[in-house]
Amino acid sequence: MPKYLGAHTINNGGIHMAVKRAGNAGMTAMQLFTAIPKYYGDKVSIKPERVERFKSALAETKIKPENVVVHAAYVLSVATPDDAKWLRAAAGLAKEMERSSALGVGCVCFHSGSAGDSERSESAKKIAAAIVQALKAADSDTRLLIENTAGAGRTMGKTADEIAGILSHVPKSLRPRTGYGLDTCHLFSSGYDVSESKEMFTAIIDEFEEKTGEPPSFFHLNDSEGALGSNKDRHMLIGEGAVGEKPFRWLMADSRSNGVPLILETPQKNYDIGDDDPAPDPYDVKMMELLLS
Repeated sequence: MPKYLGAHTINNGGIHMAVKRAGNAGMTAMQLFTAIPKYYGDKVSIKPERVERFKSALAETKIKPENVVVHAAYVLSVATPDDAKWLRAAAGLAKEMERSSALGVGCVCFHSGSAGDSERSESAKKIAAAIVQALKAADSDTRLLIENTAGAGRTMGKTADEIAGILSHVPKSLRPRTGYGLDTCHLFSSGYDVSESKEMFTAIIDEFEEKTGEPPSFFHLNDSEGALGSNKDRHMLIGEGAVGEKPFRWLMADSRSNGVPLILETPQKNYDIGDDDPAPDPYDVKMMELLLS
C-alpha cells in the first residue's frame, strides 16, 4: 500500500489556499483547521461556497478526500468534569464533525482535554459520550479519532490503556467511525521512548494496536523540544529535537504507516504568507524530502 504524506498547511486566504499549498508541495495527504482553533466553534457552520472552493482545489491535487485530516479546536475539552463546559465542548466537537462531513474529508482528530479533579475512568466515559454525540449528529463516512497526548497535567489519552478505555465505551455500531492516531512528539514527551531502538519503537506501536484492537488511523510526525517524559507539547523539525531522525525511518518502514495519513505538524518558515500565495512552505518541502528519502 502507498504512503500518504503531507502536513498541516497554513490557511491564510482560506482553506482552499491550504489545499493549494499542500498540492504544490507534492503532498498526498494534508491537515487543516475549519475554524479558529482557539474557540469552541460550536455555532460556526460552513458556507456552501467555501465547501465548493475546497473541493475544487482538492481535485487539482494528488490528495484524495479520505486522506485529509481536520484538526478540531484545541479548547474542546470533553474530558472535563464541569457539565456546562462539557456541553459546549461536546457541541463544538459535533459542529466540527458537521463542517468536516460537508467537506467530505476522511477524519477529524481531537485532543480529549483534562480530567480535572475527576476520576480518570469517569472522564473516559465523558469523552466517549461526546464522541457518540458527534457521530450521531453527522451521518457521514468522516471518522472521529482520538489523538494521544503529551501527558501534561491531567490530560486524557496519554497511554494505550487510556485510549482503549475511552473507545471501549463507544457502542459497537459506531466503533468503525472512531479510533485513534499517534503523535511522535506526544509519545516521546509522555514517556514512550520511541528513539531507543527499532525493537522498542515497534513494541510501542504494537502495544497501542493490541490494547485498542486496531492500528493507528493516522500519524503526526514531529520531533520534540522536550526531553523523554517531559510532558511538553513542543514540536520541532525532524532531526532537530530530542527524538532524532531514526524513529521516523523506522516508522516509514513499518507497514502500519501504509494507507493512512502521515501528517507533519512541524514549524513553518513563512507563517505570514500572503492570502493569494499558493507556494508551499520551504520547511514542509524539506521535511517531505527527508521522509521520502
